[in-house]
Amino acid sequence: MTVPVPPAAGTDARGMLAVRIRRGEGPQGFQTFAVPRRANQTVLDVVTEIQRDQDPTLSYRFACRVGMCGSCGMTVNGRPRWTCRTRVAQVAEGESLTLEPLRNLPVVKDLTVDMEPFFTKWRDAHGYFEPGETPADDFATVLPDSAERQEVDAGIECINCGVCYAACDVVSWNPDYLGPAALNRAWTLVNDVRDRGQAERLAAVSTDAGCHACHSHMSCTEHCPKGLAPTFAIAGLKRETARAALRRFRRKA
Repeated sequence: MTVPVPPAAGTDARGMLAVRIRRGEGPQGFQTFAVPRRANQTVLDVVTEIQRDQDPTLSYRFACRVGMCGSCGMTVNGRPRWTCRTRVAQVAEGESLTLEPLRNLPVVKDLTVDMEPFFTKWRDAHGYFEPGETPADDFATVLPDSAERQEVDAGIECINCGVCYAACDVVSWNPDYLGPAALNRAWTLVNDVRDRGQAERLAAVSTDAGCHACHSHMSCTEHCPKGLAPTFAIAGLKRETARAALRRFRRKA
């Protein structure tokens, strides 16, 4: 069904945009809306205009609108993106736009997904700081130019938007796979000299659903809105878990 809307002030000279939004299963699960083209229009602007002016029941998620929170992730013409930083002019196929929820996550309604599996895997990968049973009384010294700190710097800017998780083919094939964001977080903590949970963390990411399940397709790195490289973090975990296994073998020998 197409919902028409008359041209409004600020309409781009190119006219109207046909926006297909997935609202159900299968080929018939799309609803099409007509939205005026506007200068510097973002995909999030389009969805917001539809929700406010045409269908208040449309469900989607956003917060900051300026690329800080990462909560507005959707699949735009087949590619997971932050919609607040994606301009229609960059991605529209002619005069049409297709919007779907992020892949690999349960759909709550329309364009809104349930992030619980994503964060559960963060926990399963021990993606939290472990100070140990008897934390040091004084602050630890972390040298900015140390090799460990530089390894952390490469991935610490992740804000858990889930775009890499939605882009990951391995998650699609193996729903138990921890995913690139959780493994990237584990890698930053492996390189944190203050952490005391390394043995448990390396064991957690060494399972069949851990870092060695990654096929290095680079989809997570290609799609990361912040330009991070989870693929290389996962490669680091593969090396470190192999070293840990070798150390265990030598102790037994």
